[in-house]
Amino acid sequence: MPGHPGPTRNAPLVRHMGHDGSMAHDAFAALLDEGARADVTGWDFTWLDGRATEERPPWGYARLLGERLGRASASLDLQTGGGEVLAEAARFPPTAVATESWPPNVAHATRLLHPRGVAVVATPDDPPLPFGDAAFDLVTSRHPATVHWREIARVLRLGGTYLAQHVGPASGFELIEFLLGPQPEARRRRDPEAEADAARSAGLEVIDVRTARLRIELLDVAAAVYLLRKLVWWVPGFTVEEYRARLHDLHKQIEADGAFVAHSTRHLIEARRPA
Repeated sequence: MPGHPGPTRNAPLVRHMGHDGSMAHDAFAALLDEGARADVTGWDFTWLDGRATEERPPWGYARLLGERLGRASASLDLQTGGGEVLAEAARFPPTAVATESWPPNVAHATRLLHPRGVAVVATPDDPPLPFGDAAFDLVTSRHPATVHWREIARVLRLGGTYLAQHVGPASGFELIEFLLGPQPEARRRRDPEAEADAARSAGLEVIDVRTARLRIELLDVAAAVYLLRKLVWWVPGFTVEEYRARLHDLHKQIEADGAFVAHSTRHLIEARRPA
């Protein structure tokens, strides 16, 4: 789960049921409405504060990113989302560019990054990237939807580095499969070793690969609705109405257990274009 769900939980919601079950139904409906109305623009997950928690990877990607940006001369951040993670950096190189494909995120990233001297380029995620060969000595990305290694290698200078945090295999699949049932083929996607092999095939030297499996707790069904609306690739075509019955089962499970537990997977990958 990208972003940073906070560590606190809200005060308990209404848990008392009238003789006809109406109060419990009203609480469920209110939670669905909250999740359905929440703004999912950008890549900021603070709406989940008090509704969900997620462990953070041990390597501290934002810190590593800031350190590398401070030493770079020309940087490119791919699929920057709303620019929130990139904006955490204390300083940027003389040439700093970010790409994003989704128009609401482009607008959000522009407002956030332009005052910091970062140019935001609206471009599809698919190749080619709209930049010349060997244009950057640092290319970065946090949770890219797609990774085109040959394009990354092309725009890197000799000796340049790609540093990224990728989503790993079966991330969030406890929730995905709660709604969709078993997804054995999809579980095998985003394997870090396969990605490292693809980077090598593109001519890059893989310097580092680190992996982590991280605990997620969803504390109410509104958090699940929010995530499913924001992370549209989890359950393509998700709507509250279509999945209402299953969401009600999820709500009842959270009420009984206190949380729905899932796991995210992440890997840090660093690769270099040989000099």
